[in-house]
Amino acid sequence: MAEPVSFTDEKKGDPLREPPIRYLGYANEIGESFRSQIHVNYVRATYGLATAYVIADAIHRGGQAAKKPWPSQDVRQTKILWEVFDTLVWQGLASVIIPGFTINRICACSNFVLTKTLRMPAHVRKWTVTLIGLSSIPFIISPIDNAVDHFMEATFRKYYKYEGPVLK
Repeated sequence: MAEPVSFTDEKKGDPLREPPIRYLGYANEIGESFRSQIHVNYVRATYGLATAYVIADAIHRGGQAAKKPWPSQDVRQTKILWEVFDTLVWQGLASVIIPGFTINRICACSNFVLTKTLRMPAHVRKWTVTLIGLSSIPFIISPIDNAVDHFMEATFRKYYKYEGPVLK
């Protein structure tokens, strides 16, 4: 029996999990980093872009599951639905919700601390906050991915085991 699906291990060979398309999932983190400098509608647009990536990835993963040989049509439909559901939840949490919130709070706290402790022109403070947000992105990705993997294994994935295709 194969191990449950792990999105952090399956990036290779999947065009939606490799650069440059994968970077669309980080659009909202970039938007949050620039929140102090751009209109809120542009930040919302970055969330729309990241969400579109998540939906496209879920559809793509469902399509991949549909191509695998399953023992019956019922099993096939169930596996496709779980694959789409799993991808939507995992990507929604790991690419949109948690990173967006994390960068938002990093930038808000940075702005608060800089405002209270250093006297600097507003444009310098805003650029400093933006650079702090952007530079924190690489450091939050892996811990968030791992935490979401553990969450998925402890919750949803307990109820369905991904066993891979049945080879004939």
